[in-house]
Amino acid sequence: MTDLNFPLILVSVVCVTGMLTLLDTFVLAGRRKRAVERYQALVGAPDSAVVDRLGRQPAFIESARSVFPVLLLVLVLRSFLYEPFQIPSGSMEPTLDIGDFILVDKHAYGLRLPVTGTKVLDTGKPERGDVMVFRQPGHPQTNFIKRVVGLPGDRITYRQKTLYINGERVVAEPTELPPGEHLAGGEDMRLLSEKLGKATHLVKNDMGLPNHQAEGRWQVPPGHYFVMGDNRDRSNDSRFWGFVPEANLVGKAIYIWMHWPCWGQLPDLRNNGSIQ
Repeated sequence: MTDLNFPLILVSVVCVTGMLTLLDTFVLAGRRKRAVERYQALVGAPDSAVVDRLGRQPAFIESARSVFPVLLLVLVLRSFLYEPFQIPSGSMEPTLDIGDFILVDKHAYGLRLPVTGTKVLDTGKPERGDVMVFRQPGHPQTNFIKRVVGLPGDRITYRQKTLYINGERVVAEPTELPPGEHLAGGEDMRLLSEKLGKATHLVKNDMGLPNHQAEGRWQVPPGHYFVMGDNRDRSNDSRFWGFVPEANLVGKAIYIWMHWPCWGQLPDLRNNGSIQ
């Protein structure tokens, strides 16, 4: 999920419109008022059109004052409370489909300043099993979404499509989709019900894809997290590029509120619900 540095754009626009609003409130509005008063004192019968012109806000000032409170509200909501994202890839299938629109709790892991990401208030830590949005290490403009597998200090092993945490095998039992639904990917795809921490969720394994490069052992360093996609054989995650530092956390994905895969299709609510 690429953000295109929207936080910087939003903060910049809020600052500009806010400064114009303050300038008009404390300087320009007084000048317009005094100009009207001088005109009225000079003529016996003031022309209402002239009075209106002298007292009217410039168009750019009027626009700035109109949009500033709305943009400020959006900035506060987006930076400190909740932010929408769209899922662009299948790395989190079957939990999240391509085109799902999700809501991310921005204060689950601490309140952070927009743009810089500096934490100003600690409100919680990621838990094993959370579906987490974060800035990809080395690519801060790109937001990723994965499931938290390893916490600081954990020993993670992934071998023969089996996950181990601190030497213990993670419970993952074969399961079936509800009647009428089909698992994309062909006959080699296997659906498992996995339990990580408090979360019980579905994962996909492609038995026809060995993918030995995804196997290994990792020790999660302090202040970092190990993440994996639920589509285990088709996910670019910590197995390939390493750990997620605490400073890169964005928030916890909590709800799917719409599904819209492409412009050629109508949006629908078929996946709506809490994210497990």
